[in-house]
Formats: sequence, structure tokens, C-alpha cells
Amino acid sequence: MKKFTKLALVSSIALTTNAMAMQAMDDTALSATTGQDGLSIGIGISKIEIEKLLIHDNDGLRVDATTPGKAGAIVIKGNGIAGDANEEHGIVIGANYDDNGNYLLASRNLADLVIDTDAGTSATGGAFINVAAQVSGLDIKIGEIGVSASNAENTSTTSIRRGNDDKNYNAILSGLEIKTGKMDANIQLGAAPQGAMVKLNTKMIGGLEIKNLGILDNSTKGKAVGSVNVGGNPTAVKTKEAGEIFIESIKIADADSKDLTLNQDIQVFNDAYVGDSTTLGKAAHIRIVSNDTGAKDQYIKGIHLGSRTAASIGDMEVQGLQTYYSTSQGSYTKGAIITISGH
Repeated sequence: MKKFTKLALVSSIALTTNAMAMQAMDDTALSATTGQDGLSIGIGISKIEIEKLLIHDNDGLRVDATTPGKAGAIVIKGNGIAGDANEEHGIVIGANYDDNGNYLLASRNLADLVIDTDAGTSATGGAFINVAAQVSGLDIKIGEIGVSASNAENTSTTSIRRGNDDKNYNAILSGLEIKTGKMDANIQLGAAPQGAMVKLNTKMIGGLEIKNLGILDNSTKGKAVGSVNVGGNPTAVKTKEAGEIFIESIKIADADSKDLTLNQDIQVFNDAYVGDSTTLGKAAHIRIVSNDTGAKDQYIKGIHLGSRTAASIGDMEVQGLQTYYSTSQGSYTKGAIITISGH
């Protein structure tokens, strides 16, 4: 789906929008207080709420060269459950206050940024901006996720909202919650002598946890699953809601540990061509390379099949999971490579 990469940037967009109101300190003022030129920003936001997020696929699924698809959208919206954090908001991002604040930065900010501008060297591409980011542990609550028909692009002079057709909507996830520990990341813009635009090389204290994950199957909604005799008449037994696979919790950590080591390089590539020709060799994409940080343990708690109130079939544990990728046939490197692009 085109522009699918926007999902990965949602948190960054939200932070940027809220940080615009902050007044930056100049180098003179900063060096007087810290003894070092540069720029430091503390993002003191306690919670971010997003009413609805839509990612529009403007040409839909093309059947053939002459039959275009119809515009559709991934929709993240509130779940409508009274009193729930996601009742009216598709995404709620706040600090992870678990374990008496052990997963927060010492500053108690959502994020602390230290920004420096450097001339660099000709060997590494010249000047660049270095952003050293520290992020507190986050508690990310996502409401219902579904697919819908997109409305026509907005031509109004009073609003930029496009939205979706609520009458043509199917839920695919009933929601989930993600809990993280504090993390460090280094971002370089301009030249990137570190070898990637974004480098994650940190230990997430407390590991990663995904909670209350519900996967919906709308193909079974309103379907007959049998028949019973009622007053001498055969009566269909039908479902009323979509079937659901519900998982209470998924915890991920380093093997035999409670923490999770992260070591990723994130790069953005433009179109690549064969030699000096105009023949496209590989389309523009984002590449995420997970470097070797050792095997991982996973603990999946409370697996419910059919509905979230169905009896659990138990828990599942995976010890020492290790992934590999190949740069050539027959070679295996510990880690993983993920690419994201339009098509």
C-alpha cells in the first residue's frame, strides 16, 4: 500500500507538532549553562491523543491494466467502549509509569534531544546534524483498526479532512497496547557518517510488551454454524459478531533476561538504477537492518480462540529465537532486514 511508511512516523509527527511551540535556546545561552555549544530540547509532554488516523491507498487494488481499484484506507479509530482510554481516540501515547517510574528518563520528560551541527569530513560526505535522543518508556494504546472505503479528496475551503465511508468499514484488529522501556537513538541528517540516518543501539529496560491484541475475522460474522429444533421447526444457529483471536500479553526480551537489546540501522533509499542507465534496478524504500543482539525469548500469555471471553487454551513460550538474513546464497548473518516501499 502506498505511503504505508507513514505508520512508522506517526509518533514522530505527533511529537514534532507539539514541540513547535517550544522556544529554542541559541548557542550562546546554551553554552553559558552547560559549557557546550549546541541545542538541547526537553519534550515535556505527558500524553498525546489522536482522534483518528487514516492511511489512504488512492488507487486501491488494481485488477488489471484497464480496471483500476477503488480508493481504500487503513483506519485507526476509537473503540467506543465506555470509560476505555481509547473510547474516542484511536491512538493514545503516554509515559510508562510501571515499576514506580523505573522506565522513565531521570528528567521525567517524554524525550530529551541534544542537537549538534558538525562540518564533517569530505570522506564521509561533509556537514551533518547530529540528534542524540533519549526517550522515556511509553505506554501506547491503539483503539480499533479497520479497513474502509476512502471519501473523495477534500476540495473544501474550510477543512482539509477527507475521512472514510463509515458504511463501508470492516474492523480487522480490536486494538492493542504496547509498553516500552526507555531507549536511546542517534539521528544524523545531511551526511550520515554513522552509516545510517537513524541508529538504535540501546537496551530497553523491562523489555517490550504487547497487551490485549485482538485479531478479528469478519468473514464469520452472521454465519450459520449449525441448526437446532425449536418448537418443531429447524432454526439456524448464527454468530452475531466477528470471530476473534485474543492474546492477553506478548513479552519479548533477550534470552534469559528481562531487558531487550536493540541495534537497528534505519536508512532511506531513493530509486536505484543499473549502471548509468535509466533502467530502474530497485525502487525507493526504507530499509531497517536489525543487527545481531543475540537470541530472544518470548512469552505469550492467555491465548483465546473465538472470542476474548472464551476459555484460554493456555500460554506459549519461545526460548532463544534467532533470525538470520542472507547477503549471498549459502551465507547467513544473524539479524533481519525489513524494507518498506510503495508499489
